[in-house]
Amino acid sequence: MVTIAVTSESADEPRVAVSPDTVKKFTGLGAKVRVESGAGLRSRFSDEAYRAAGAETVGRAEALAGADILLKVRRPSIDELTALKPGAIVAGMIDPFGDREALDALAATGTTVFSMEFMPRISRAQSMDVLSSQANLAGYKAVVDGAAMFGQALPMMMTPAGTVPAARAFIMGVGVAGLQAIATARRLGAQVTATDVRPATKEQVQSLGAKFIAVEDDEFKQAQTAAGYAKPMSAEYQAKQAELIANHIKTQDIVITTALIPGRPAPKLITRAMIESMKPGSVIVDLAAERGGNTELTEPGKTAETPNGVKIYAPLNLAGTIAVNASSLYAKNLLAFLDTMIDKKEKTLAVNWDDDLIKGTLIAKDGRIVHPNLATKSP
Repeated sequence: MVTIAVTSESADEPRVAVSPDTVKKFTGLGAKVRVESGAGLRSRFSDEAYRAAGAETVGRAEALAGADILLKVRRPSIDELTALKPGAIVAGMIDPFGDREALDALAATGTTVFSMEFMPRISRAQSMDVLSSQANLAGYKAVVDGAAMFGQALPMMMTPAGTVPAARAFIMGVGVAGLQAIATARRLGAQVTATDVRPATKEQVQSLGAKFIAVEDDEFKQAQTAAGYAKPMSAEYQAKQAELIANHIKTQDIVITTALIPGRPAPKLITRAMIESMKPGSVIVDLAAERGGNTELTEPGKTAETPNGVKIYAPLNLAGTIAVNASSLYAKNLLAFLDTMIDKKEKTLAVNWDDDLIKGTLIAKDGRIVHPNLATKSP
């Protein structure tokens, strides 16, 4: 029988790696699930709900002792890893490009570590894509929080006393978070525009009823990697795009930035001068704060207000602010991934090391870092 351990996260991480629903599915696969007592409370999953689904709720030490698998939201501690069975599997959002020294120490424990952020972008892995599931929620919450901070109505309203104009929302970066932000802002009645350096996003933006804003030259037409990520753009293109954005952004009420390139500092999309040109009461929600932010004035983890009255909201874990939904989706991502590792007949671990999903996410095994993207020190 496979034993799965789940422990509480740090004080600033309200999500949890299993839900009662996924516990029920794991037990159906023949696994034993041990959840640290209280681990799900910040996601509104009680110990009673876990037990009803078939889990044991125990102390941390008992949850970890001799477990085959540890499921986490964030990178686990060394103490957690050394309590597991030798060579045990750990799966979570490991932040592979952050704190390389700590990552090396984690690998040195001999644990087999899978980083869910490295999940290949292939069709059969869609149900395991934690970046998409969490970014989708972050895009939604960015609009809701931005609208609350803006303090004015978003839709146009025609009343006997006069007309309330529609608020203008500008979404920068049209990945999963950006698309959800567009859809949410449109539902709330805002006039929405969006920009991205990837040409394939233009049609997506227009399909959601928003207007696409970009310098559409030859470089723009080649600005996407095979994996679907944005390529770093030339200084010349950035200058042209910046001029276009500068003229557009001064008229916007809510701006949401989502531009992140894995393993790199977040690109600076909004300059101080652009912010100074914005109207008093305008709001910027910077979803790239964890990598330094997309604006020159971003203060990660804080809400800053400029002298001209522009608020810059830079949350570090926006999906975590709706932990019930975020944990439920994340838990299903992990369930789908682990389902590929468990022999349904024998009820034992049966990892196929040649599987593209395994090779893509495996970052540490047998005491060393093994992922090709981490062969050298992180950027």
